[in-house]
Amino acid sequence: MKGQLILIPGRSAKQGVGLNKGKLKDEYQKVTTTLEVSFEDAARMGLETGDHVKISNNIGETNVTVKALREGKIPEGYAFIPYGPPSSCLFDGETCGTGMPASKGMTIDVEFIKKGEKKKTKLPPRTAAG
Repeated sequence: MKGQLILIPGRSAKQGVGLNKGKLKDEYQKVTTTLEVSFEDAARMGLETGDHVKISNNIGETNVTVKALREGKIPEGYAFIPYGPPSSCLFDGETCGTGMPASKGMTIDVEFIKKGEKKKTKLPPRTAAG
């Protein structure tokens, strides 16, 4: 189960909140290690939300968790990951004097590592209508 996607790293609201709480906190770690892909791309590669994959390019590699998004949330052929230590493994150090490495539109290889754990949603107990 392998495929290629165009990676668009960037900021997200959850990444910003997690950053303010602390880079070592679970919230920040979880959001910056989540690769968002279209449902169609996930299906094509045999992936489901929660699966673990290795993403790599000619610069480096990192392991992340997949989140398949419903139709229309991200274009097919593209993936999004919030800025953080995992995405930084894929950036070249050259900044062309801007102080920020070029990070948009890089092609990445996506390779399945292992299935994620299925989480069962716990519903609250039913109450009598009254």
